[in-house]
Amino acid sequence: MQTEQEHYSQVEGAGPAAGPAASTGLARFLAACRREQPDATPVWFMRQAGRCLAEYRELRKRYDILTMAKTPELCAQVTLMPVEQLGVDAAVLYADIMLPMEGMGVSLEIQPEIGPIIHHPIRTLSDVAALQVREPEEATPFVLEAVRLVRRELEGKKAVIGFSGAPFTLACYLIEGRPSRDYTQAKAVMYGQPALWHALMEKLTEVVTRYLLGQIRAGVTAVQLFDSWVGALGPEAYRRYVLPYSQRIFAAVRETGTPSIHFGTGNAALLELLAEAGGDVISVDWRVNLDAAWERIGYERGIQGNLDPVLLLAPWEILEEGARDVLRRAAGRPGHIFNLGHGVPAEADPSVLRRLVDFVHEETRRR
Repeated sequence: MQTEQEHYSQVEGAGPAAGPAASTGLARFLAACRREQPDATPVWFMRQAGRCLAEYRELRKRYDILTMAKTPELCAQVTLMPVEQLGVDAAVLYADIMLPMEGMGVSLEIQPEIGPIIHHPIRTLSDVAALQVREPEEATPFVLEAVRLVRRELEGKKAVIGFSGAPFTLACYLIEGRPSRDYTQAKAVMYGQPALWHALMEKLTEVVTRYLLGQIRAGVTAVQLFDSWVGALGPEAYRRYVLPYSQRIFAAVRETGTPSIHFGTGNAALLELLAEAGGDVISVDWRVNLDAAWERIGYERGIQGNLDPVLLLAPWEILEEGARDVLRRAAGRPGHIFNLGHGVPAEADPSVLRRLVDFVHEETRRR
């Protein structure tokens, strides 16, 4: 099996000067991650694997989410669906951010229309001490095998994106026991029981780092750290209780030479801090204009986003106007990856997504 450095070196020449290969999704995506000028703006969508695809819904009638995510052949099948149907430049692994938590010994389930339910939420330092730190080859071997299957199928034509939940978001789930509007219990622990909070964040940081490095060894092109609930924090709380842990994860990924993407929702107040925490590309949601966000994070980093996902449910003329606005604000600068500000709505029409991908490619193609 190739090392991550060997895999990365094979596409080092895949930038604009690489001739016909420059038109592959893999080359396009990597060029953007390096802030080089691709032949067209790369496109992928968060939550593109599943949800709105009819074939996925048929599979869901037979299998629950965790069974599909933990069965490499099914995971690879779902991961590849949007690549084939939507024409996106990258496959993102079909997985749930809670998978590494099971490997830590956390008992959980994924309830439809609700999300992760933790059977025994973290309450004490002894609860944290009981959490296990294992290598991903032992804890989540099915994820790594799915990565290998997807990469083999794509044959270097498209990027493969691995991901993990960030320590803060995972800590919120583990303390709250389920999704929450404001994460009151988690923040109460953060402020009121700092020893418990930092002990949990230390352990989660180690697990997430190992998990992402395992995906890199398995062959992903890039990794994305999802800090989905970080918008619940103000800047000073983020700097004190979250930033050091995310920094350690990105530093470890950077040593492999693998591109990284940093994503959080509701992050308009935290953009500079997210950039400080790390990531070659900062992913922004629709609550901030892309050009203003890029200026704040600095042009030495790439940017991903940031179409409002609900526009996918609007008439094409409205959707096209929104996409044009995103591209106008990106202004053709190297380093833009077109994406939504969050995930694909389950109600979205796949044919509209395909039309959007084609539109972005055509509008930005360098002739």
